Amino acid sequence: MADEDFSTADSGASSTFPMQCSALRKNGFVMLKGRPCKIVEMSTSKTGKHGHAKVHLVGIDIFTQKKLEDICPSTHNMDVPNVTRKDYQVCDVSDGYLTLMEDNGETREDLKVPDNDLGKDIEKKFENGDQFMVSVLKALDDEDVVAIKAMTS
Repeated sequence: MADEDFSTADSGASSTFPMQCSALRKNGFVMLKGRPCKIVEMSTSKTGKHGHAKVHLVGIDIFTQKKLEDICPSTHNMDVPNVTRKDYQVCDVSDGYLTLMEDNGETREDLKVPDNDLGKDIEKKFENGDQFMVSVLKALDDEDVVAIKAMTS
């Protein structure tokens, strides 16, 4: 009993939770091939000779935008990622990293500028001196900037 290490403890919240395949909905989230995905298409086949109706899921990876597919019996459970979306004000862009400020005034500097068109838009808006916010999606241990929002005062 003495060989367990309890020095670092979290709330015990898992990064995913199970949900029956038939309960999943379009525009919801699901784990496909180990990646967090947004469901873009769902179709259910009729029960066959051996009993189970199958659900065909098509999802887009929320971080890489790759299309993934899976087929699962409707009675089986699938993992659903805990996805959180948070908006931050952009304070600075330097060396490929963003300095972001939360509503409570705390800042963070650990997120990279995305290396796609969104990242180019963020850099251009910042160079123009625009005040704007970015939406950050967090799922599993990944965090990524996924959208730009105009500041509303």
